[in-house]
Amino acid sequence: MRNRLPEWLRGHSPLRAATNPVREVLGDLHLNTVCLSAQCPNRGQCYGEGTATFLILGNVCTRRCRFCAVAKGEVRAVDPGEPARIVTAGRRLGLRHMVITSVTRDDLSDGGAGWFAAVVRLIRQELPGVTVEVLTPDFQGMPEAIGTVAAAAPDIFNHNLETVARLYPAVRPQADYRRSLELLRQVKRIDPQILTKSGLMVGLGESGAEVERAMDDLREAGCDFLTIGQYLQPTREHLPVAEYVRPEVFEAWAETAYGKGFRYVAAGPLVRSSFHAGAFRQLAR
Repeated sequence: MRNRLPEWLRGHSPLRAATNPVREVLGDLHLNTVCLSAQCPNRGQCYGEGTATFLILGNVCTRRCRFCAVAKGEVRAVDPGEPARIVTAGRRLGLRHMVITSVTRDDLSDGGAGWFAAVVRLIRQELPGVTVEVLTPDFQGMPEAIGTVAAAAPDIFNHNLETVARLYPAVRPQADYRRSLELLRQVKRIDPQILTKSGLMVGLGESGAEVERAMDDLREAGCDFLTIGQYLQPTREHLPVAEYVRPEVFEAWAETAYGKGFRYVAAGPLVRSSFHAGAFRQLAR
Protein backbone atom coordinates (compact mmCIF):
# COMPACT_ATOMS: atom_id res chain seq x y z
CA MET A 1 0.00 0.00 0.00
CA ARG A 2 1.45 3.35 -1.04
CA ASN A 3 1.92 6.11 1.52
CA ARG A 4 -0.73 8.80 1.77
CA LEU A 5 0.49 12.00 0.14
CA PRO A 6 1.29 14.89 2.45
CA GLU A 7 -0.78 18.03 2.18
CA TRP A 8 1.73 19.94 0.04
CA LEU A 9 1.54 17.28 -2.70
CA ARG A 10 -2.23 17.21 -3.04
CA GLY A 11 -2.47 19.51 -6.03
CA HIS A 12 -5.50 20.38 -8.13
CA SER A 13 -5.51 19.98 -11.91
CA PRO A 14 -7.51 22.34 -14.15
CA LEU A 15 -10.89 21.16 -15.34
CA ARG A 16 -10.66 18.72 -18.23
CA ALA A 17 -12.39 21.27 -20.48
CA ALA A 18 -9.41 23.57 -20.10
CA THR A 19 -7.02 20.86 -21.30
CA ASN A 20 -9.14 19.74 -24.25
CA PRO A 21 -7.42 21.89 -26.95
CA VAL A 22 -4.05 20.27 -26.22
CA ARG A 23 -5.56 16.78 -25.95
CA GLU A 24 -7.35 17.29 -29.25
CA VAL A 25 -4.20 18.39 -31.07
CA LEU A 26 -2.18 15.49 -29.69
CA GLY A 27 -4.96 13.04 -30.52
CA ASP A 28 -5.48 14.39 -34.05
CA LEU A 29 -1.76 14.12 -34.78
CA HIS A 30 -1.19 10.80 -33.00
CA LEU A 31 1.64 12.17 -30.89
CA ASN A 32 3.01 10.84 -27.61
CA THR A 33 3.90 13.03 -24.64
CA VAL A 34 6.00 12.23 -21.60
CA CYS A 35 3.26 14.03 -19.66
CA LEU A 36 0.94 11.08 -20.20
CA SER A 37 3.39 8.18 -20.67
CA ALA A 38 5.30 8.99 -17.47
CA GLN A 39 2.14 9.86 -15.49
CA CYS A 40 3.40 13.36 -14.73
CA PRO A 41 1.42 14.93 -11.87
CA ASN A 42 1.50 18.30 -13.63
CA ARG A 43 0.01 17.22 -16.95
CA GLY A 44 -3.38 18.75 -16.22
CA GLN A 45 -1.82 22.10 -15.42
CA CYS A 46 0.55 22.04 -18.40
CA TYR A 47 -2.18 20.97 -20.82
CA GLY A 48 -4.40 23.68 -19.35
CA GLU A 49 -1.66 26.23 -20.10
CA GLY A 50 -1.41 24.97 -23.68
CA THR A 51 1.93 23.17 -23.39
CA ALA A 52 3.20 19.60 -23.59
CA THR A 53 6.51 17.74 -23.78
CA PHE A 54 6.73 15.65 -26.94
CA LEU A 55 7.89 12.04 -26.62
CA ILE A 56 9.55 10.80 -29.81
CA LEU A 57 10.66 7.33 -30.96
CA GLY A 58 7.51 5.66 -29.66
CA ASN A 59 6.24 5.22 -26.12
CA VAL A 60 7.96 1.94 -25.16
CA CYS A 61 11.40 1.99 -23.52
CA THR A 62 14.18 -0.59 -23.81
CA ARG A 63 15.34 -0.02 -20.22
CA ARG A 64 13.72 -0.89 -16.93
CA CYS A 65 14.49 1.96 -14.55
CA ARG A 66 12.73 1.28 -11.28
CA PHE A 67 11.30 4.79 -10.86
CA CYS A 68 9.79 5.36 -14.29
CA ALA A 69 6.19 4.73 -15.41
CA VAL A 70 6.95 4.67 -19.15
CA ALA A 71 6.05 1.30 -20.69
CA LYS A 72 8.79 -1.29 -21.18
CA GLY A 73 8.89 -4.09 -23.71
CA GLU A 74 8.94 -4.62 -27.46
CA VAL A 75 9.57 -1.40 -29.36
CA ARG A 76 8.17 -0.42 -32.75
CA ALA A 77 9.80 0.93 -35.88
CA VAL A 78 10.41 4.68 -35.95
CA ASP A 79 7.50 6.63 -37.49
CA PRO A 80 8.83 8.66 -40.47
CA GLY A 81 6.00 11.20 -40.23
CA GLU A 82 6.61 12.06 -36.58
CA PRO A 83 8.88 15.14 -37.00
CA ALA A 84 6.44 16.87 -39.35
CA ARG A 85 3.51 16.19 -37.02
CA ILE A 86 5.44 17.64 -34.07
CA VAL A 87 6.04 20.81 -36.06
CA THR A 88 2.33 20.95 -36.92
CA ALA A 89 1.47 20.57 -33.23
CA GLY A 90 3.85 23.36 -32.29
CA ARG A 91 2.25 25.62 -34.88
CA ARG A 92 -1.34 24.78 -33.90
CA LEU A 93 -0.62 25.29 -30.20
CA GLY A 94 1.32 28.51 -30.80
CA LEU A 95 4.32 27.25 -28.82
CA ARG A 96 7.33 29.54 -28.36
CA HIS A 97 9.43 26.91 -26.60
CA MET A 98 9.30 23.24 -27.56
CA VAL A 99 10.64 20.40 -25.42
CA ILE A 100 11.51 17.14 -27.18
CA THR A 101 12.28 14.00 -25.20
CA SER A 102 12.25 10.28 -25.95
CA VAL A 103 12.12 6.81 -24.57
CA THR A 104 15.52 5.11 -24.41
CA ARG A 105 16.12 3.14 -27.61
CA ASP A 106 19.18 0.98 -27.03
CA ASP A 107 18.04 -1.12 -30.01
CA LEU A 108 18.96 1.67 -32.45
CA SER A 109 22.57 1.98 -33.59
CA ASP A 110 22.73 5.65 -32.59
CA GLY A 111 20.21 5.43 -29.75
CA GLY A 112 17.86 7.69 -31.69
CA ALA A 113 20.28 10.64 -31.83
CA GLY A 114 19.66 11.18 -35.54
CA TRP A 115 15.93 11.41 -34.89
CA PHE A 116 16.44 14.09 -32.24
CA ALA A 117 18.59 16.04 -34.69
CA ALA A 118 15.99 15.72 -37.45
CA VAL A 119 13.22 17.06 -35.21
CA VAL A 120 15.32 19.99 -34.00
CA ARG A 121 16.33 20.96 -37.54
CA LEU A 122 12.77 20.79 -38.82
CA ILE A 123 11.52 23.00 -36.00
CA ARG A 124 14.28 25.49 -36.81
CA GLN A 125 13.28 25.44 -40.49
CA GLU A 126 9.51 25.62 -40.09
CA LEU A 127 9.05 27.56 -36.86
CA PRO A 128 11.61 30.38 -36.80
CA GLY A 129 11.87 32.09 -33.43
CA VAL A 130 10.84 29.01 -31.47
CA THR A 131 13.45 27.87 -28.94
CA VAL A 132 14.11 24.15 -28.67
CA GLU A 133 15.02 22.04 -25.65
CA VAL A 134 15.98 18.38 -25.91
CA LEU A 135 15.82 15.96 -22.98
CA THR A 136 17.82 12.95 -24.10
CA PRO A 137 18.74 9.50 -22.82
CA ASP A 138 22.44 8.75 -22.35
CA PHE A 139 22.94 7.13 -25.79
CA GLN A 140 25.08 4.55 -23.95
CA GLY A 141 27.76 7.23 -23.83
CA MET A 142 28.43 7.08 -27.60
CA PRO A 143 30.36 10.27 -28.49
CA GLU A 144 29.11 10.21 -32.09
CA ALA A 145 25.48 10.10 -30.98
CA ILE A 146 25.91 12.92 -28.47
CA GLY A 147 27.72 14.93 -31.15
CA THR A 148 24.88 14.37 -33.62
CA VAL A 149 22.33 15.98 -31.30
CA ALA A 150 24.66 18.79 -30.25
CA ALA A 151 25.42 19.57 -33.91
CA ALA A 152 21.71 20.31 -34.45
CA ALA A 153 22.25 23.18 -31.96
CA PRO A 154 19.28 22.92 -29.59
CA ASP A 155 19.04 25.96 -27.34
CA ILE A 156 18.99 23.72 -24.24
CA PHE A 157 20.45 20.22 -23.99
CA ASN A 158 18.92 18.45 -20.99
CA HIS A 159 20.00 15.09 -19.65
CA ASN A 160 18.79 14.08 -16.21
CA LEU A 161 21.17 12.70 -13.61
CA GLU A 162 17.97 11.60 -11.79
CA THR A 163 19.54 10.50 -8.50
CA VAL A 164 22.74 10.44 -6.49
CA ALA A 165 25.66 8.14 -7.36
CA ARG A 166 25.08 5.64 -4.54
CA LEU A 167 21.50 4.91 -5.61
CA TYR A 168 22.17 4.25 -9.30
CA PRO A 169 22.28 0.42 -9.01
CA ALA A 170 18.84 0.40 -7.37
CA VAL A 171 17.19 3.24 -9.29
CA ARG A 172 18.85 3.17 -12.73
CA PRO A 173 20.54 -0.25 -13.06
CA GLN A 174 21.23 0.11 -16.80
CA ALA A 175 22.61 3.64 -16.51
CA ASP A 176 25.86 5.02 -15.13
CA TYR A 177 26.32 8.16 -13.02
CA ARG A 178 29.70 9.10 -14.51
CA ARG A 179 28.49 8.40 -18.05
CA SER A 180 25.63 10.86 -17.60
CA LEU A 181 27.99 13.53 -16.30
CA GLU A 182 30.34 12.93 -19.24
CA LEU A 183 27.46 13.45 -21.69
CA LEU A 184 26.84 16.93 -20.29
CA ARG A 185 30.57 17.64 -20.29
CA GLN A 186 30.88 16.58 -23.92
CA VAL A 187 28.03 18.84 -25.04
CA LYS A 188 29.88 21.83 -23.60
CA ARG A 189 33.10 20.76 -25.32
CA ILE A 190 31.32 20.55 -28.67
CA ASP A 191 29.46 23.85 -28.37
CA PRO A 192 29.89 26.03 -25.27
CA GLN A 193 26.93 28.16 -26.43
CA ILE A 194 24.45 25.34 -25.82
CA LEU A 195 22.91 25.68 -22.38
CA THR A 196 22.93 22.40 -20.47
CA LYS A 197 20.39 21.27 -17.92
CA SER A 198 19.87 18.32 -15.60
CA GLY A 199 17.41 17.12 -13.00
CA LEU A 200 17.34 15.22 -9.72
CA MET A 201 14.57 13.29 -7.98
CA VAL A 202 14.64 13.23 -4.19
CA GLY A 203 12.87 11.09 -1.66
CA LEU A 204 14.59 7.87 -2.72
CA GLY A 205 16.81 7.59 0.35
CA GLU A 206 19.56 10.05 -0.55
CA SER A 207 21.17 12.31 2.06
CA GLY A 208 21.40 16.07 1.85
CA ALA A 209 25.18 15.78 1.51
CA GLU A 210 24.73 13.44 -1.47
CA VAL A 211 22.39 15.92 -3.17
CA GLU A 212 24.98 18.66 -2.73
CA ARG A 213 27.69 16.37 -4.09
CA ALA A 214 25.55 15.74 -7.19
CA MET A 215 25.19 19.52 -7.59
CA ASP A 216 28.99 19.88 -7.41
CA ASP A 217 29.47 17.11 -9.99
CA LEU A 218 26.99 18.77 -12.34
CA ARG A 219 28.68 22.14 -12.01
CA GLU A 220 32.06 20.53 -12.67
CA ALA A 221 30.52 19.14 -15.88
CA GLY A 222 29.48 22.67 -16.88
CA CYS A 223 25.75 22.25 -16.23
CA ASP A 224 23.88 25.57 -16.35
CA PHE A 225 20.34 24.74 -15.19
CA LEU A 226 19.01 22.42 -12.49
CA THR A 227 15.62 21.01 -11.53
CA ILE A 228 14.91 19.15 -8.28
CA GLY A 229 11.59 17.43 -7.59
CA GLN A 230 9.96 14.84 -5.37
CA TYR A 231 9.93 11.21 -6.51
CA LEU A 232 6.41 9.78 -6.55
CA GLN A 233 5.81 6.03 -6.83
CA PRO A 234 3.86 5.39 -10.08
CA THR A 235 2.69 1.86 -9.16
CA ARG A 236 3.28 -0.75 -6.46
CA GLU A 237 5.83 -2.39 -8.75
CA HIS A 238 8.07 0.68 -8.66
CA LEU A 239 10.45 1.78 -5.93
CA PRO A 240 8.69 3.00 -2.78
CA VAL A 241 9.07 6.57 -1.61
CA ALA A 242 11.61 6.74 1.21
CA GLU A 243 10.73 10.30 2.24
CA TYR A 244 8.41 13.12 1.31
CA VAL A 245 10.72 16.13 1.33
CA ARG A 246 9.21 19.27 2.79
CA PRO A 247 8.88 22.42 0.62
CA GLU A 248 11.29 24.41 2.78
CA VAL A 249 14.03 21.86 2.10
CA PHE A 250 13.58 22.40 -1.64
CA GLU A 251 13.85 26.13 -1.07
CA ALA A 252 17.11 25.63 0.80
CA TRP A 253 18.48 23.39 -1.96
CA ALA A 254 17.61 26.03 -4.57
CA GLU A 255 19.54 28.63 -2.59
CA THR A 256 22.49 26.23 -2.26
CA ALA A 257 22.43 25.49 -6.00
CA TYR A 258 22.46 29.17 -6.91
CA GLY A 259 25.41 29.56 -4.55
CA LYS A 260 27.26 26.87 -6.49
CA GLY A 261 26.83 28.80 -9.73
CA PHE A 262 23.78 27.37 -11.49
CA ARG A 263 22.22 30.03 -13.70
CA TYR A 264 18.62 28.97 -13.08
CA VAL A 265 17.15 26.53 -10.58
CA ALA A 266 13.63 25.14 -10.19
CA ALA A 267 13.18 23.16 -6.98
CA GLY A 268 9.94 22.05 -5.37
CA PRO A 269 7.85 18.96 -4.63
CA LEU A 270 6.06 18.98 -8.00
CA VAL A 271 8.93 20.28 -10.13
CA ARG A 272 9.74 18.08 -13.12
CA SER A 273 12.35 18.41 -15.86
CA SER A 274 10.05 20.16 -18.31
CA PHE A 275 7.61 21.83 -15.92
CA HIS A 276 7.40 25.54 -16.80
CA ALA A 277 10.32 25.04 -19.19
CA GLY A 278 9.44 28.39 -20.71
CA ALA A 279 11.05 30.05 -17.69
CA PHE A 280 14.37 28.55 -18.76
CA ARG A 281 13.65 29.75 -22.31
CA GLN A 282 14.27 33.37 -21.29
CA LEU A 283 17.93 32.52 -20.72
CA ALA A 284 18.15 30.45 -23.90
CA ARG A 285 17.48 33.34 -26.27
